[in-house]
Amino acid sequence: MAVTQQLARIPVEYLAACRQLAGESPDGDPEWNPPPEDVLDLDWAPALLERVCDLAGLDDDHLNALRLATQGDTSIDVGFLNTHPHGIAPFGPAPTALSTAEVAHVAELLGQIDLRAVLATLTTDETEAALIGGGAGGIAGGPRKYLLEHFNALREFYRDASLRRLQLVLWWD
Repeated sequence: MAVTQQLARIPVEYLAACRQLAGESPDGDPEWNPPPEDVLDLDWAPALLERVCDLAGLDDDHLNALRLATQGDTSIDVGFLNTHPHGIAPFGPAPTALSTAEVAHVAELLGQIDLRAVLATLTTDETEAALIGGGAGGIAGGPRKYLLEHFNALREFYRDASLRRLQLVLWWD
């Protein structure tokens, strides 16, 4: 089983309800079960996206927004989601979250990134995958297609979360 990056768009009230349920449950069960249409599996794309944007010289504001979009922030306590036996991130780092304000900020900056232009700055020869690293050489269809699809999904996911004023929870599973 592969460990991949997961994101969930959730209302503030849902996270609060999960926190309360975990506190009241004898075994800490938060009854975490966001709707499937509000969950995004980014596969292994986050590190590769960051790497290509860094190689292409993406400015710090946009690169930091991409990092925040895929790493989250630890200022919102979501540790209750990682309690055995109901932990949502048993194979990776502890879950993180972004507030509705952070989601809106990230969505705005992701919307300004032209990943096609970023990818165009990279070499197009056989060494491209080696330059990107992180297993990019083994990606079916090539790293450009893979990264573009995953970045577009990430940008759209954040845009929708921002429009709906939702928080995001991030974890690896």
